[in-house]
Amino acid sequence: MTEHLKAAPVAYQNEPFLNSPDGRILRMLAEYQEPLARFRREQIQDTVVFFGSARFQGRKGAAEALAALEQNHAAESAAKLEQDLKRAQAGLDMARYYEEARKLAHMLTKWSIQIPARRHRFVVTTGGGPGIMEAANLGAHEAGGKSIGLNIQLPFEQYPNQFITPALNFQFHYFFMRKFWFAYLAKGLVIFPGGFGTMDELFEILTLAQTDKLAKKILVVIYGTEYWKKIINFQAFVDAGTVSPQDLDQFKFVDTPDEAFEFLRDGLTKYHLGGAPKTQGEVLPEIAKTRP
Repeated sequence: MTEHLKAAPVAYQNEPFLNSPDGRILRMLAEYQEPLARFRREQIQDTVVFFGSARFQGRKGAAEALAALEQNHAAESAAKLEQDLKRAQAGLDMARYYEEARKLAHMLTKWSIQIPARRHRFVVTTGGGPGIMEAANLGAHEAGGKSIGLNIQLPFEQYPNQFITPALNFQFHYFFMRKFWFAYLAKGLVIFPGGFGTMDELFEILTLAQTDKLAKKILVVIYGTEYWKKIINFQAFVDAGTVSPQDLDQFKFVDTPDEAFEFLRDGLTKYHLGGAPKTQGEVLPEIAKTRP
């Protein structure tokens, strides 16, 4: 009796291969093609991306955290208590940015869902986690619109916040593929106060714009003048001759949701709606036809 070998798995079902260094290119392609398929299915044409700290809470949560710390510090050393109270007070001070990101996302979404179009325009997009990301997804959700969360696998768990539209909840392994999707569909970028990651994302977009690697106009809003001018001296770049004076025209500082919304609405209308909202009958371009 002739014995036969057990059939080998086809390559695309061979998990050891797919998870090996040799399968890396397929994993990269999957993080391009699978989101593209979902964006098409959900009829997403373009986005406005919100960046900012994952550590901020809303005003109520920050106040409760400070009050709890003030009441339950018996076991704390004086030095540690002082440090913790300082950090909690800073959290309460910065909670305004959570509330303002929520309001701006709500205003932007209310406006965008009224644009007559076959696909969803200027959809609020975040990194999918807590803090400013949660605030923006929440604001869009409260306005009755879709919103996107582009999450990332990290050594410490970052769970997707509950306000992302479920069909637009993504999880990435590769930072560069996640960054690609932030930039590829974006027509606007709002930078709230944040840390290393927020600065990385800001300067990546500014570099792409400066070097003419973007096929479209991206409006860049830097939210919180006092914070950002303490963190980065943009004028020093010009004074040292490392950037041109006109490079500073790539972004606008704002300090209120109303100011940010007005700038975004006017710019998005001018550069991406032909000066006025598109009529329902006009065919909008497929996202796959735009150059990344």
